[in-house]
Amino acid sequence: MYVSRAVRQRPTVFLAHINVSLKPTVNDPQGIAIQQGLRSLGFQTVEKVRAGKRLEVHLQESDRAKAEAQVDEMCQRLLANTVIERYEFELEEINATA
Repeated sequence: MYVSRAVRQRPTVFLAHINVSLKPTVNDPQGIAIQQGLRSLGFQTVEKVRAGKRLEVHLQESDRAKAEAQVDEMCQRLLANTVIERYEFELEEINATA
């Protein structure tokens, strides 16, 4: 007797490269301190520094659209303060799980 089995799509592992930075209108005291430090070390050509953060998040999801939605929600809810910060991300498929 033949038993039909539904084909399950295996989750794919994605790597999200997330960049979070202050909005251009927000003062950046950390960037100013870095700029001053660089100038004191002799890097006189540095005109402006904006500090931010870069995150890498590995996640398993069945398709790219769902992974993008998950990362966007992560950024909205925790990784970025959207009142003063902006974010952008790139999603890379790194391998399929076994």
